[in-house]
Amino acid sequence: MISHRMIKMTEGGSAIRAMFEEGNRLAALYGRENVYDFSLGNPNIPAPEKIRSEILSIAGNTDPMALHGYMPNAGYPFVRKAVAESLNSRFGGAFGEDNIIMTVGAAGGLNIVLKTLLNPGDEVLTFAPYFLEYGNYVSNFDGVLKAVPAPAERGFQPDAEALFAAVTEKTKAVIINNPNNPTGVVYSEDTVRALAAALGRAQEKFGNPIYIIADEPYRELCYDGAAVPWLPGFYDNTIVCYSWSKSLSLPGERIGYVAISPKAEDAGLIFSAAVIANRILGFVNAPALQQRLVAACLEEKTDVAAYDANRRALYNGLTQAGFQCVYPSGAFYMWVKTPEEDRAFTQRAKKYNILLVPGSSFACPGYVRIAYCVSHDMIIRSLPAFRKLAEEYGLTK
Repeated sequence: MISHRMIKMTEGGSAIRAMFEEGNRLAALYGRENVYDFSLGNPNIPAPEKIRSEILSIAGNTDPMALHGYMPNAGYPFVRKAVAESLNSRFGGAFGEDNIIMTVGAAGGLNIVLKTLLNPGDEVLTFAPYFLEYGNYVSNFDGVLKAVPAPAERGFQPDAEALFAAVTEKTKAVIINNPNNPTGVVYSEDTVRALAAALGRAQEKFGNPIYIIADEPYRELCYDGAAVPWLPGFYDNTIVCYSWSKSLSLPGERIGYVAISPKAEDAGLIFSAAVIANRILGFVNAPALQQRLVAACLEEKTDVAAYDANRRALYNGLTQAGFQCVYPSGAFYMWVKTPEEDRAFTQRAKKYNILLVPGSSFACPGYVRIAYCVSHDMIIRSLPAFRKLAEEYGLTK
């Protein structure tokens, strides 16, 4: 018999992955071109050309024993130094190689940080709606995840006073995902300042450090001049978890980093413990080739303009059909209010081969998430189907 914890997780499953599998089933029945699968945040923009050329160069010019061998569990020192210097150049600060751990994506980073920080019963706060895997990550280490609503009436921006009210003597960390998955909202500098001030007050009240864990895989995907505030610049006890999955269209390569603010309390101890956590969780180290690759491509960017074109076309099409949508400032997700219970709405959408993820899967019922990291052609082809769906609810004017 498998563990009780895994039985529960297996029963819960993943609505996102379930919809993805449903998309494959429908494509086999009706043809891929007639299925509008918006379930998975899988970038459809090719990686920059330099990625390919650097892979070939690294593979052809690096001694195979060095290329494929072990390195320090934190990652190659020259890669960590390059990442630290890039952060200092972009945001200011004094990061060094001993503040950086190369990780198996941002998810791997989140898990090693939580393993490092949490004792059984410690609480981790985050803002709903949120990426639901956070609950599994926290429970992995016998922690308790508590959601603080980021309400619609505030444009899904978190409320600092609600955060302060949710903190207890057991609170160890707050996960902040900016830009946010699933809403596409970018938390503003005013919001970040207020959250940092609230956590500062909470630390004084309880006499314990409370860490911000900044989950930032969508940092570079912003529109209309929006910018993601650099959390270590506002709050000393910050640990950043980053991935190149979205920014360089490398989701399957699983490469990212953890950056521990040099000003964080016990920064050196956190680094040492996180390196051990990286090993004992079975990651051992981030992939060797990918470490070398990203170090050579730190200045590369993905084609945000293509996502922006999808964003505009989808938003205009949905709102003209009568749907209420949050106009995203970042990431590649549209957050849409449903005219009935969200899971029932996603089932009805399947009649038109439209695959969406219910907001209940992000602890925020009454909405659906649409991942618009798909071809622009599919966006345009899907709009008549969305209009037919809207007509069923009498939304179309």
